[in-house]
Amino acid sequence: MIRYAETELLKMAYLERGAAGNPVILLLHGWPDDATTWNGVLPKLVEKGYRVLAPWLRGFGRTTFKDKSTAKTGNAGMIALDIIEFMDSLNIAQFAVVGHDWGANIGEALAIGWPEKIIKIALLSSPPRLGSIPVPNFKHGQLQWYHWFMATKRGAAAVRKDPIGFAHIMWENWAPKGWFTEQTFEKVSESWNNPDFVEVTLHSYRSRWGEAEPDERSKYLEERIKATKSLKLPALYVQGKLDGVNPPYASEFVHERFNGPFNRIVLPGIGHFPSREAPEILAEHLVVFFQE
Repeated sequence: MIRYAETELLKMAYLERGAAGNPVILLLHGWPDDATTWNGVLPKLVEKGYRVLAPWLRGFGRTTFKDKSTAKTGNAGMIALDIIEFMDSLNIAQFAVVGHDWGANIGEALAIGWPEKIIKIALLSSPPRLGSIPVPNFKHGQLQWYHWFMATKRGAAAVRKDPIGFAHIMWENWAPKGWFTEQTFEKVSESWNNPDFVEVTLHSYRSRWGEAEPDERSKYLEERIKATKSLKLPALYVQGKLDGVNPPYASEFVHERFNGPFNRIVLPGIGHFPSREAPEILAEHLVVFFQE
């Protein structure tokens, strides 16, 4: 059953499993995806005694802006502010974070902005932005073509015209052929019919490269992210060996960003979406990490 909580700006939809008194794990989805990406991971975490929360981010699914005039921004710092307000609304003082793709960068923003609240962090498929994002080399820049496409006026117009078709290309390119069914894609894509999905998406990618300003409310946090070189909390990085947008070479340096206990796991035969491609295997790794 989908539940709802309110922040200053949003009415947030979320999934919740597990007893209220149990240790909390927050699951943050990426792009293009939604909170149901965790459906195969949730049961194992709940079985092991955790309370698990999985919200739809701003611009996705049934998460909506309370005031239509609010700027439809999507930079990671601003979404981190959404999430901390969401957790505060549920009176959750401390929790662990698992973030995939966008969720990984939001998770690190949470750890930077509210270190007293974040116990452990697991990042999936997207390397940290700590210390700002370097311009990729040409090889990796080619894989990130969609970033540059959205940075142009004509590219943005094309995405506004067919956001679902645009997302479909990512699902095709980022993981091994045949990893998803069209029925699954169509079901998940319902979350991208949110009227603010496109603008949040465009701002997310344009702002990370300086083509748009981050939301004014979050500029202080974005500056802290750029100024932070490493984190001390226990961390896990998981990615697929066949990730079509962030191959393993893109995460070889991640250990340098963490001073506490750290482990990096590369899953053979898996692409960019381990929570959908190999949920049981991912859940096992998460359980080991959280119980250490």
